[in-house]
Amino acid sequence: MAYWLMKSNPAFFGIEDLARLGSDTWDGVRNYRARNFMRDEMKVGDEVLFYHSSARPSGVAGIMHVSKAGYPDPSQFHPEHRHYDPIATEDDPRWYMVEVSFERAFDDVLPLTALKTLPALEDSLLLKKGCEQLTVLPLAPKHWHAIMGLAEDKGLITAE
Repeated sequence: MAYWLMKSNPAFFGIEDLARLGSDTWDGVRNYRARNFMRDEMKVGDEVLFYHSSARPSGVAGIMHVSKAGYPDPSQFHPEHRHYDPIATEDDPRWYMVEVSFERAFDDVLPLTALKTLPALEDSLLLKKGCEQLTVLPLAPKHWHAIMGLAEDKGLITAE
């Protein structure tokens, strides 16, 4: 099992939306590095932190898991869709997506400002300059455990 962090603007799709639906596709990603993570590395059962981006505050809002491994994002093939890519073909898709399933929401968002205080995250892509716009990123086990520990310490979740 691997660990991930995936970002979404809660004005468009937040942890509450995923909780209501139970599971959904993580589509519309148009960054090659993030695409490669979804296409090549994410596996069913991987644990994922749901991160609210472009929010006040931005931060970790809950937990989900990968329920279907990467497959071509069909929106790339439809000219009327906002994620259409005229270069993509069914035989040679450019963009991939995964399906995720809700596990739990935190009682409140664990803000980025708090995450920046964790020494264990100093080498994470989450805090690395130039990776701020990366919407899908891997977490080392030490990163996952540090974030979950901080969430427990702040009373945002209870240990299971």
